[in-house]
Amino acid sequence: MKLISRSWYYFRIGYGTYLAFVLGYGSTLVTLYYLAIKNIPDLLEIFPRFAPFALLATIAGAPLSVAIGWMHFKRSQLWVSEQDISVEANPYNYKLAPGYTKEAIVPLWMELLKSSKRMLKSQDILTPEDENRMNQLEEKLQLLISGRMVGTPRRR
Repeated sequence: MKLISRSWYYFRIGYGTYLAFVLGYGSTLVTLYYLAIKNIPDLLEIFPRFAPFALLATIAGAPLSVAIGWMHFKRSQLWVSEQDISVEANPYNYKLAPGYTKEAIVPLWMELLKSSKRMLKSQDILTPEDENRMNQLEEKLQLLISGRMVGTPRRR
């Protein structure tokens, strides 16, 4: 099942990002030229052949597309909304990602927390509130280390 799921994802990325882009771009140019320019005599005088039209459309369209893409990321709320949805749907925001985070970073945090708690206790400066907070953090870290989730992911 994992192979099928991964293949489906790769298919969607390859098709949606690359194949559909090339086919859509070519199809748009051909459609515009043969349905619009061929039927408007004044435009046909400017572009008697398809290749110059396609070249000019690409030269003009590429910077325009870059500008629109930049505005999407930097100047609109659309990208922020997309990222909010991505964060809400990502299970690794509620559990540990495999790799160094799960194997080294969070166990290190756990050891630092335990050591801090021992030091504060030995110096008799650990308040009950601090100890309670540290115990809650320790429980959450232990849940994460054991592969379970903390927090509540948003679901539909």
